[in-house]
Amino acid sequence: MMRKGILGRKIGMTQIFLENGELVPVTVVQAEPNVVLQKKTVETDGYNAIQLGFEDIDKPEAYEEGSKLTPKAKKPEIGHAAKANTTPKRYIREIRDANVDEYELGQEVTVEIFQPGDRVDVTGRTKGKGFQGSIKRHGFARGPMSHGSRFHRQGGSMGSIDGARVFKGKKLPGRMGNNQVTIQNLEIVKVVPEENVLLIKGNIPGPRKSVVKIQSSVKAK
Repeated sequence: MMRKGILGRKIGMTQIFLENGELVPVTVVQAEPNVVLQKKTVETDGYNAIQLGFEDIDKPEAYEEGSKLTPKAKKPEIGHAAKANTTPKRYIREIRDANVDEYELGQEVTVEIFQPGDRVDVTGRTKGKGFQGSIKRHGFARGPMSHGSRFHRQGGSMGSIDGARVFKGKKLPGRMGNNQVTIQNLEIVKVVPEENVLLIKGNIPGPRKSVVKIQSSVKAK
């Protein structure tokens, strides 16, 4: 199956009414036009994909001859973007299994590639919650909170005595969140091309203003 996709920013959640009067919760994603930075094919790279760039690192004036602005992008980034006749991008992602023949270097990809009713997979990074204990991180039960218990929120047994060590995979306190997560088979409820906005049914990973990748669902019928 040929896939298509776009990068955007999660704005937040709201709710809208459908034509039949049903109230639907939606996530608002603002996807400014992406630029095709590279085309990958089976002959050259072993697989088909397009590389999309999202959000300029510098103002376009920084690359004009005689400009007093100093580009913040590194030389390899500038050279890579120059092949597509565009400015360096802050976020670069690949859309695998894309029909590379439909795209050209430097081409803009907008929200109009999707239509209401399309099914998509959304990939983002979850909220980082820092170092957390076993109760919040893994849902462990706490001990009695009464006086003299001496066992309230700390971890319990580490396992059998015979092991004489802590086995790999043991659920312990540690960093929680900030993981890459994909939610599959979500429905696009509405597309607003004038504002570069997609309304996706339900919730998607990540905090507000985080960057997400939206691509055709692998499970869609």
